Amino acid sequence: MRISNHPILGEAEVRREVKFTFDGGEMTGFEGEPIAAALRAAGVLTHRYTKKQGAPRGVFCAIGRCTDCVMVVNGRPNVRACVTALAEGMAVQTQYGSAAKGEGGAE
Repeated sequence: MRISNHPILGEAEVRREVKFTFDGGEMTGFEGEPIAAALRAAGVLTHRYTKKQGAPRGVFCAIGRCTDCVMVVNGRPNVRACVTALAEGMAVQTQYGSAAKGEGGAE
């Protein structure tokens, strides 16, 4: 699910593939790309669930202005996945309310 040759931007630059975990499972993405881009390429569209209604949320603005894409990254909640660069070994988790599942988030 990645664009490798864009009609206007041309060929995508070659980046180093890195491993990270998403909700405990191993995934790969490209170093420096937004976490949200790596997840989308893997088919993951939901990044968090709202506290009151448990409604799924994902990328909305994709420029870091809203909070729909916030996730728990390396144990830190409320990280904007659309503007946070992916790095080797990151632990990314779906956010439930204000935390990861089982860490004060919704069960």
